[in-house]
Amino acid sequence: MAWRSRGLSNADLIRQLQEHGIIKSEAVAQAMTATDRKFYVASNLQPYVDSPQRIGHGATISAPHMHAYALGLLEAYLKPASKVLDVGSGSGYLTACFARYINQKPNATGLVVGIEHHPALVQLGRANIRADDEALLDSGKIVLIEGDGRLGSKEHAPYDCIHVGAAAPETPQELIN
Repeated sequence: MAWRSRGLSNADLIRQLQEHGIIKSEAVAQAMTATDRKFYVASNLQPYVDSPQRIGHGATISAPHMHAYALGLLEAYLKPASKVLDVGSGSGYLTACFARYINQKPNATGLVVGIEHHPALVQLGRANIRADDEALLDSGKIVLIEGDGRLGSKEHAPYDCIHVGAAAPETPQELIN
């Protein structure tokens, strides 16, 4: 990808992603604008640069354009009552974007389950989402769990949408089931 962006703020970054045709829908723009990356990237890094950022434990938060593509490609499955599984939830950023997307309408009952194998990343994701908007966790719109993402989370299944943000050499059959 030849295009690179650097916003001065989260809103500026999202505007640039829209201007370059990466964000194609207003609903994706709203979810990403409402979810400020500054809460999900270490303070010594640059949250508004369109590049991955290290979050520790060998993991990264993906570049903003990748989050925009993921949201855009999954829009058909993101409805007000959807249940979404975010495998490799890491920083919690995309998990929060999914929750905001499916809960944009009043009385929406959407649920996003973020699953992460590393306990410290589960705690990081939880802390980041709390810093952004603790109501996302307190309301039950987001549940973060520690576990093997290849197995999903049967407790909350079935899912309308599954996003795998972690590396996997093949599609885990358990997620398809």
